[in-house]
Amino acid sequence: MDTDLSAHRRLEVLDAHLRPLPTGEISGLSLQPTMGEFWIKDGYSVVLPEKLSDGKWNVYRSARSPLQLVERFSDYPDVRTLHDNFQNAINRFQDLKYLGTRIREDGSTAEYKWMTYGEVGAARAAIGSGLIQHGIGMGSCIGLYFINRPEWIITEHACSSYSFISVPLYDTLGPDAVKYIIGHAEMPCVFCTPDKLQTLLNCITENCSVRLVVVVGGNDLLVPLLPSKPGVQIVSFSRLEAQGRSNLKPFVPPQADDVATICYTSGTTGTPKGAVLSHGNLIANVAGSSLNYPIMPTDIYISYLPLAHIYERVNVLGMTAKGAALGFYQGDVMKLMDDMAVLRPTIFPSVPRLYNRIYDGITSAVRTSGGLKERLFNVAYKAKKQAIESGKTPSPLWDRLVFNKIQARLGGRVRMMFSGASPLSPDVLDFLRICFGGIITEGYGMTETACVISTCDIQDYTSGHVGAPNPACEVKLVDVPEMNYTSEDKSSPRGEICVRGPIIFKGYYKDEVQTKEIIDEEGWLHTGDIGAWLPGGRLKIIDRKKNIFKLAQGEYIAPEKIENVYSRSKYISQCFVYGDSFNSSLVAIAVVEPEEVSKWAKSRGSKYSNDLEQLCKDAEMRAVVLADMDSLGHEAKLRGFEFAKAVTLVPEPLTVESGLLTPTLKVKELLCSIFFNAYITSIFIAQILKFC
Repeated sequence: MDTDLSAHRRLEVLDAHLRPLPTGEISGLSLQPTMGEFWIKDGYSVVLPEKLSDGKWNVYRSARSPLQLVERFSDYPDVRTLHDNFQNAINRFQDLKYLGTRIREDGSTAEYKWMTYGEVGAARAAIGSGLIQHGIGMGSCIGLYFINRPEWIITEHACSSYSFISVPLYDTLGPDAVKYIIGHAEMPCVFCTPDKLQTLLNCITENCSVRLVVVVGGNDLLVPLLPSKPGVQIVSFSRLEAQGRSNLKPFVPPQADDVATICYTSGTTGTPKGAVLSHGNLIANVAGSSLNYPIMPTDIYISYLPLAHIYERVNVLGMTAKGAALGFYQGDVMKLMDDMAVLRPTIFPSVPRLYNRIYDGITSAVRTSGGLKERLFNVAYKAKKQAIESGKTPSPLWDRLVFNKIQARLGGRVRMMFSGASPLSPDVLDFLRICFGGIITEGYGMTETACVISTCDIQDYTSGHVGAPNPACEVKLVDVPEMNYTSEDKSSPRGEICVRGPIIFKGYYKDEVQTKEIIDEEGWLHTGDIGAWLPGGRLKIIDRKKNIFKLAQGEYIAPEKIENVYSRSKYISQCFVYGDSFNSSLVAIAVVEPEEVSKWAKSRGSKYSNDLEQLCKDAEMRAVVLADMDSLGHEAKLRGFEFAKAVTLVPEPLTVESGLLTPTLKVKELLCSIFFNAYITSIFIAQILKFC
């Protein structure tokens, strides 16, 4: 009987693919969903054929939900929007603490003071009602120009409940980015803190859409004394909240397909791109990725990563769905450890750059302790590592003797640590897992997929990969023959990572051309990242397809633009800029201009004025060239992370014949990175030693 039913299901699937479509519809197998009836389990993933026509089994889904991509929470299927999610949380966790801050009205710090889910819900309604009273219409873009604090979350909830669109603003995109985004999104209202007000007002031109500025924090009595702008009304957050409370308006709930937020990213050209994300995109991503994480109402989350980035936004959304408490840092990353000691969080999110600092700090302290303490640490570390690798529970003795003191640096209660934004070194991940215990996992994603594409299973103790697909999406690798990556690779299938499912964004705001470049006709989003499938259905990021790369802090770099700037130096004839996601800064390889460097050497009386090879090794010469590069970078208004922090000088030019230049004399980035690998490695090592 079961066999007959199974066969019948397969016939239905075949029929859906093969039967003629109604008149007027486009026919073709490509329009049918992935063949979800047919799948082979491969550890944490399942493999499916994309189409019946070609017989290629090349689509991977999470083994947690192989037959249907997750779109909503299984236990709360009526939650389709951010408004639904928060209302559901209020109904379930009304009196539980939700948002906490140490900052008092006078700017001092104390113990955390909390608002409950119910209190935040009331504040959300008041702020939304206040915006309506000021004439802000449904569907308007609301700017949020301040760092993490309770008012950020309250404003976001107000946007969701009254069908406004939240648009984060932040400075790291460059001085002109805020002005550009305000104009591009046509914002009528921006929320900001007093320290950002003057910058914001400078961005408001004569024809600007902004007519209301809400000042978050500070003294209400000082608002009339703040700088103003003709045609722009400035009110305090508390004043807006009071206005709303006096005349509450009914909610204007959005639909799942409505736009929830526009997240502007740095892109590759210097002009920010606005990624349009719907309520359905965000709910699907959190509903899928949260299947892997046991978050509970008793959990406390430390919020310090920028809420302007999708990583923190989705983390907060997930915590809200499960009733966890969110404690905010005091605004200074250098004081984060002090905040952690007071808050004592159970969930700690971070990025590789900070985890690397923690790793360096602990290993340095162990080395300097010497003697018995160093030997005890090494014995405990080895014993705990062996236990974890063999699937056994480590002896609690090692935590009591050694690791509890290390764990106390993060408050002593962290049971779950997340890493995202860029790859985390396997050595560092293993180190954190041993020292801090609990769940330590790494994920991969991007703004255009509403964050998580894949994540490591909490039961998977291997490292060096980013796990299996989010149950809310499916992933395939597409051949990149020009880089010798194909799905037929014998060691493991390799190719460009492509993603499809309900997490895929609606497109770039007002930019159909770039939207079509990233999403193909079959709905696959092309990430530009090169991946490989490892045993067990685990995904590993191995390269970038496009001529851009990501630094450790998550910023994207377009090297050609920077190379063009530096090549204007009188000392440089050609330049190659390199960076990767394991390092937070750029380095450069510069082919020197013989005449100019020799002229400089003669002016200094250098004995190497006629020896180009020796001159390239001269530390003073390198410093002069780097200073000139910095000057040109400032003239070109490069952003801070676009500056090369070190340079190596070489005498031999890059040529077409050597394979390092294209016929049009453009630098071949991949081949140059291989050719100059020894130089690059030595520069990064020198940079690391410099800060040790």
